[in-house]
Amino acid sequence: MKYSNDDIEFCSPAEIDDFQNERLREAVAYLAANSPYYQRIFSREGIDPASIRTIDDLQRLPFTEKRDLQLYNRDFLCVPAEKIVDYITTSGTLGDPVTFGCTDHDLDRLAYNEMKSFACAGVGPGNIVQLMTTLDKRFMAGLAYFLGIRRLGASIIRVGNGMPELQWDTITRLHPDTIMCVPSFILRLIDYAEQNGIDYRNSSIRRIIGIGEGLREQDFSLNLLGRRIREKWDVELFATYSSTEMGATFSECPCGCGGHVHPELIIVEIIGEDNRPVADGEQGEVVVTTLGVEGMPLLRFRTGDISRKITGQCGCRRNSYRLTPLVGRKNNMIKLKGTTIYPPAINDVLDNTPYVSNYVVVVQDSYAGTDEVVVKAGIAGNHPFDIIKDLKDRFRSRIRVAPIVEVLSPEDVHRINFPGSNRKPVKFIDKRHKD
Repeated sequence: MKYSNDDIEFCSPAEIDDFQNERLREAVAYLAANSPYYQRIFSREGIDPASIRTIDDLQRLPFTEKRDLQLYNRDFLCVPAEKIVDYITTSGTLGDPVTFGCTDHDLDRLAYNEMKSFACAGVGPGNIVQLMTTLDKRFMAGLAYFLGIRRLGASIIRVGNGMPELQWDTITRLHPDTIMCVPSFILRLIDYAEQNGIDYRNSSIRRIIGIGEGLREQDFSLNLLGRRIREKWDVELFATYSSTEMGATFSECPCGCGGHVHPELIIVEIIGEDNRPVADGEQGEVVVTTLGVEGMPLLRFRTGDISRKITGQCGCRRNSYRLTPLVGRKNNMIKLKGTTIYPPAINDVLDNTPYVSNYVVVVQDSYAGTDEVVVKAGIAGNHPFDIIKDLKDRFRSRIRVAPIVEVLSPEDVHRINFPGSNRKPVKFIDKRHKD
């Protein structure tokens, strides 16, 4: 189909809808011809794939769950094994990790996705991006960032995660203007700079693109973590949302009013408790259908993430819909003393408490059968005040209720954060017995 602009995100909402409907028909036809898993689903549900014509028709199809990917992983593969050029594994946030196989085409698609996402955040040829993420350990994100920056025509410095000393040495030597990392690591960079006399405020860094952690509230104002970074360092802050399963990224533009969807790469539904789409602007679970994936495309995949869809033209003039910062994960919702909260709200308090080195949040059933939350906080050194009382006061001021607080050494908490060979820290442990 033809549309009036080189970038579909700037086209009219009607053109975007028509475009996505056409891409959906292509994706369903491809699955019907090549996916053993979805062939079974269409047959079992008595659905003619050709009858799925529009996004509204998706409601006739069942959801794809994380457990489906775990139980029938190879049945999702749509190409012969010899066409797979890269194997990627999810982080296992919701259970056992899942392996995805990417073809040459899929890697090109990843590069295109990240090229558009970085461009959305204002990165272009001439910029230098320091990647504080890993490119190994079967991790998709680091590879995708590298491919996207390369395609965009900007310069890349591959440093990897952690190592504040090496990060600052690299900044001093090569003068990057953009950092991409987990936002809470920025506080460690600032702390290291202040302890070692590094004039970070006058460094070359002008932009920070965050992954894996939120920087904004639902009204798009900076959250506690974002404000703490901005108070220390006058840089532009951009948040992103992505996952291996989506193979796409929602990146903020300079307006900071939600992560923009790339309509040629993904369809997003926001699903309520009744498993039906909610009205635009209402909160629900993010459900995605990938477009243009060759190796392992997905149809109506439940991410477990809670967000809202924002429509209407953005200040950047894009007409593609946006997603608000994540509220939390559906399976991780906590009912504490009559208040509904999600782990990110607890994390916000802990991330912005200067004497907390690290932490883990444990949710378990109480004697009365309600949710009980225990925060195990890693605290270094001695402090001239009641740490437990101070932490509980901080929680009450932020989320109105206080969990149980246990004080441990940072070393003890680190062992909980990194069990076995985990590459991501475990900050949330759910011990509740769920039906």
